[in-house]
Amino acid sequence: MKALFYSEHGSADVLRYENQPDPVIGPADVLIQVAATGLNRLDIVQRHGWFTLPGFTLPHIAGMDMAGTVVDIGSDVSEIQTGDRVVVDPSLHAVSTKSSFAGHGERYGELGVLGATHPGGYGELCAVSADHVHRMPADLSFADAAVFPTAWMTTHHALFRVGELRTGETLLLHGATSALTLAATQLGVAAGAKVFVTAASEEKCVVATDLGATATTTNRDLDVTSWVMQQTGGQGVNMVLDHVGPALWEPSLFALAPQGRLVTCGNTTGDSVSIPSLGFLFQRGVQIKGSDAYFSTDFADVWSRYCQGINQGQFSSQIYRQYPIENGAQAQRELESGNALGRMVLLHGS
Repeated sequence: MKALFYSEHGSADVLRYENQPDPVIGPADVLIQVAATGLNRLDIVQRHGWFTLPGFTLPHIAGMDMAGTVVDIGSDVSEIQTGDRVVVDPSLHAVSTKSSFAGHGERYGELGVLGATHPGGYGELCAVSADHVHRMPADLSFADAAVFPTAWMTTHHALFRVGELRTGETLLLHGATSALTLAATQLGVAAGAKVFVTAASEEKCVVATDLGATATTTNRDLDVTSWVMQQTGGQGVNMVLDHVGPALWEPSLFALAPQGRLVTCGNTTGDSVSIPSLGFLFQRGVQIKGSDAYFSTDFADVWSRYCQGINQGQFSSQIYRQYPIENGAQAQRELESGNALGRMVLLHGS
């Protein structure tokens, strides 16, 4: 098969679109002919070598988020058939013990992830545990499906399982056009929360406003805490979902209302932060929570809600640009630039 891969860390120049061995499936696996693959920040981080998940090896075929058609099934597979159009859950949590991917599902250990620790959707073909593929509605495009798995599952887990967001609460998000914030804005609005979003530019603020955000602002030369207090009548927000890290850590923390929660699920701007005031934490009863890996057992339910929301116009995939897979290096450069106003997708066979 052809695949976009790299054999050494570095800039997008290390990416090569060349032949790679075809995947081999086990008795409880299926083989996917990939049609569309969504780009994620981890694709860039691991390519550079800034951080790699435990179990990562070179050469590497990235692409955690993918959708395509089943072209082969293992001898023990009965629920999925060749020809099925499917989206893939890339996490190896809770795979069948008969799958060739069994043994990589420890959520607090060496959790395997297709496209991060195992070959993923940047290849024309991808082997997947059969219990980790989910059928697509006939009228949903492969591109719309391919931007769902990592961003929407990670965000849903952080907002509701970890953060326990409730109807009527207030939610602060940063990075309006990042994959996680695009999903979180829509999920928060759908849950009946008031969503406040900050971004690097007015252009990106418009995206969040169009998705239903209550208020938006740029965060480059602004006192974010003061802005939040103005928007909430001095109360602060009930929850901050943060994947930025150090750059907006302190203003996010001080923007919390009494008994508010700061849920962290990323470290885009670095890995070290400080708590500037322990008194603020215990006097206001605020919490700092780390959002761990999502449960694959939640995938089917959240996927169903996403498909229904797309069909009814409640949700948007927010696809900004699509590239042929052979131009994947260009797509990664654009994502890395920070100028993209939505999701980037790679298409096979376009």
